[in-house]
Amino acid sequence: TLSNEKKVLRKEIRSRVKKLTQEQISTQSKSVWNHLFTLPEYQNASSVGLFCSMPKGEIETDVACTQVLKDGKILYVPRVGLDFEKCDMDLVKVVPKEKEEEEQLFHHDWPRNKWGIPEPPTDVEHETAGPGDIDLLVVPGLAFDVYGGRLGQGKGYYDRFIAKINPRTDDDKKTLLVAVGLKPQFLDGDNDGVVPMAKYDFFMDKVVLHDGVVTVSKK
Repeated sequence: TLSNEKKVLRKEIRSRVKKLTQEQISTQSKSVWNHLFTLPEYQNASSVGLFCSMPKGEIETDVACTQVLKDGKILYVPRVGLDFEKCDMDLVKVVPKEKEEEEQLFHHDWPRNKWGIPEPPTDVEHETAGPGDIDLLVVPGLAFDVYGGRLGQGKGYYDRFIAKINPRTDDDKKTLLVAVGLKPQFLDGDNDGVVPMAKYDFFMDKVVLHDGVVTVSKK
């Protein structure tokens, strides 16, 4: 079954990623952001959705989040909230503090969720993103392929969120979906096969890796 195939692939990719040292992850992350920031679609975007990364085992995003704000763009970051069972997520607008210390990140005083990821405090009113608010959404995941296929962690947070902001019928102001990943997370389609995709899964418009931007082939 499809869900079984996904389960097997998740296990395989997780064990591949575990073999990377933190130093390799940092080096690859820097290269990924360099490629992403040179994309014309990034340079022309007024607003960017970007996740805060887990403490380890995932592409690092702190530097990237800071850069988006430095570039004068509106930054939205995910908030899963307190109800993990609902698997619901929104993206909230980051309002940088007036006198933020140079070396302190905007989320240094935010609470951490159960995965150790900083999240906007729930006791503060935040502006959440709706359709048309985010020009470019950077999407995390476990695996990606040459067709823009994406395998998430299995909870469906991003597919649900994308369905909300990119209704499939409206092509007018679509948010560009850009996946970012580490080398072991990319399936080249030759030896590795491809990501099994269900009909409600969203394909990415671009995949950015440490060695460049993958031109997504249409199936």
